[in-house]
Amino acid sequence: MKKTIILLTALLGINSSLTAQSENSLRMPLNTTLLDRRITPHTPLLGMNDETLFRTITRELSDDGFGGRKPLTAYETPTLEYIAGRFKEVGLEPAAGGSYLQKVPLLGVMTKIKNNEVVVSGSKRNVKLRYWDDIVLWTLRAEKQTKVNKADFVFVGFGIKAPEYGWDDYAGVDVKGKVVVMLVNDPGFYNDNLFRGKNMTYYGRWTYKFEEAGRQGAAAALIIHDTEPASYDWSVVQNSRSSATLSLYSETGNKELIPFQGWVTGESAKKLFDAAGVSFDESIASAKIKGFKGFPLKLRTNIESTNIFEVTESANVAAILPGTSLKNEYIIYSGHWDHLGTGQPVDGDSIYNGALDNATGIAALVLLGKRFKELPERPKRSIVFLAVTAEESGLLGSKYYAGNPLFPLDKTVVCLNIDSWGDKMRTSDVIISAAGHSETDRYVIDAASTQGRTVSFSTTDVSGGYYRSDHFNFAKVGVPVVLARSGNQYIDPQAAKAHSEKYYGGPGNYHQPSDEYHDWWDVSGSLEDIYMFYGIGLRLANDGYFPKWNDGAEFKAVRDFK
Repeated sequence: MKKTIILLTALLGINSSLTAQSENSLRMPLNTTLLDRRITPHTPLLGMNDETLFRTITRELSDDGFGGRKPLTAYETPTLEYIAGRFKEVGLEPAAGGSYLQKVPLLGVMTKIKNNEVVVSGSKRNVKLRYWDDIVLWTLRAEKQTKVNKADFVFVGFGIKAPEYGWDDYAGVDVKGKVVVMLVNDPGFYNDNLFRGKNMTYYGRWTYKFEEAGRQGAAAALIIHDTEPASYDWSVVQNSRSSATLSLYSETGNKELIPFQGWVTGESAKKLFDAAGVSFDESIASAKIKGFKGFPLKLRTNIESTNIFEVTESANVAAILPGTSLKNEYIIYSGHWDHLGTGQPVDGDSIYNGALDNATGIAALVLLGKRFKELPERPKRSIVFLAVTAEESGLLGSKYYAGNPLFPLDKTVVCLNIDSWGDKMRTSDVIISAAGHSETDRYVIDAASTQGRTVSFSTTDVSGGYYRSDHFNFAKVGVPVVLARSGNQYIDPQAAKAHSEKYYGGPGNYHQPSDEYHDWWDVSGSLEDIYMFYGIGLRLANDGYFPKWNDGAEFKAVRDFK
């Protein structure tokens, strides 16, 4: 791809308060003193046992010296070099045409909303929505200014068009050039008889909602934030947009995408409905009932932003252990290397280190690569280790790989994705998510059994976890995936309870600066999960079988073997 750089050397800043410094760049200056002192030279892995290796890589990648591993920052290159170096160190070969890096075209946009507010005129009163506190908006277009003029509002329920469920929130309403307002999640969250009940469908994900609003011709899309159905609080929305927003880049400059997308707090949404003279509670209640019809709100607004943007390349890091007799068939282990970089300070800390999410996943990939490399005989199939970029920005690196695979998808046997495996004590059980989707369940059951662990099936996925990590992009193109990890039946329940009192990795630390590595972590359960994934991959690499999707699985039709 031809590289085009706009404002090449920029400081990532919170977009509600661009400073004179940050107006000229998107990239954060590299703190080479900190990087050199803490990280380089890297601790050699030679002779390390598995736990030490796992801890070392997790600790080093989540150090302040890597600046939170945000793609398109000055910390990206050191991160890529670190991971590629670790792959090489354990004996894995480059997988991207002689390189460890698969280039991924990305667009980074820092959106500055005019006056840091959106003024909405209503039939009853006007409402000022303060950027950051009341509303978070961004654009994914490569343009210096983005404008929406005299745009009317339309409430479209959940913003879902799902014929297989007999649901169409857009039926009978014209939203072209308008602002659509919608609920988070899907109707099943509120009614077990709708969609898949508490198991969120892809229709409940914010990515789908913005995509569909764009297909319908809307000028802007606002999701009403609600912590429980969203599964995260408002600070997560803020932190995810505290610096440049990333997307894959198209040759049109992403002009095919909706001009503005964003979130509005529940309290602010209620003010909007009141200003339109419409009952907020009644509107929300009606949206949850099958047969709901979207309707106009007597609201109008102008939205204008100035944007600093950069079109450049990030990279997936790809390594391979070539197979023998079936070397043209592939097992993929994946995990994302990126996190959120720097952002809004919390208790004086502005670096979002991403230790659990997902330095641990990269550490697991290196550990798995080392174990496969040390086998006395190579597996029949090739093993690919894929550290993908920009997961936190919408699974962008895996999405790009799925559309531009390094190895044929119809020869890709399975994807085993690792995301956020860290401080976890040993358990006697394993939980399979998305159970019943494919024949990979049997491989999990057998591998867990060899460890003396029982398997149970997750029956609810309220947060839509199936659609929130990189395995989803492999599933969408027909590659079966494995979703399994330790459950909650701890070998030592009392110790687990005591440990949990200082366990940092819960929801309160998700996408927060407090996601940091600690030596007091107990990683025994995470290592056992890694060994389980190793066993699954080793078996599949030698048995010559392609696991199939089960009847009724969402992606069965995509998989088409000879």
